[in-house]
Amino acid sequence: MNFSKEWDKLYRENAHMSIWPWSELVSYVMRYARPNKADFRVLELGCGAGANIPFFRNLKVDYFAVEGSSSIVKLLHDKYPDIKNNIIAADFTKEIPFSGQFDLIVDRTSVTHNSTAAIINCLKLVHDKLIHGGKYIGIGWFSTKHSGYRDGSQAEDPNTRINIEKGPFVGVGRAHFSDKKHLLDLFSDFTIEIMEYKSAQRVIPKDDYLSASWNLVAKKE
Repeated sequence: MNFSKEWDKLYRENAHMSIWPWSELVSYVMRYARPNKADFRVLELGCGAGANIPFFRNLKVDYFAVEGSSSIVKLLHDKYPDIKNNIIAADFTKEIPFSGQFDLIVDRTSVTHNSTAAIINCLKLVHDKLIHGGKYIGIGWFSTKHSGYRDGSQAEDPNTRINIEKGPFVGVGRAHFSDKKHLLDLFSDFTIEIMEYKSAQRVIPKDDYLSASWNLVAKKE
């Protein structure tokens, strides 16, 4: 069963098959949530084609992942048979099907492909699954200043867009966009330790395209 039909289709078409660890996620983990014990448990929400798995395996942590595409999960099971029981196809906005709690939960531009209601539910699950003092690292949460925010059409709520016909959001289904206040509201049960905004304006070709997003570190007290 596929919980993310759009992403499952993209993976089956060999699109978005990123295999190198995302540098910002690596940097944030090492700066703000470096593993500090032998049984350090990490959960990744939306691991995609497994770009970050080699990084976490190199850190020798106990790695787990919940991914919405069953076809990409099958590929990961074939690639990493020793941890296949730790990589599950499920909807992380409705359940995190692992027992126990985690020291660190991460996502790189995965949670933000859902509606506001789904994200709120996901973050409640994240909060429950973190140990006290555990951290959540979110990389690449789309900003309302992103060009994609003005494209497409509104979905379930004003922050969620669908049917975006150009740029990186083509074919991905929902894309969720946040400003500072919205993020603070979403993470009201956490202590936000780091929140950083970044943007890049395309100059050539001159099409007024702006990429804008948020990175954050949130702690469960």
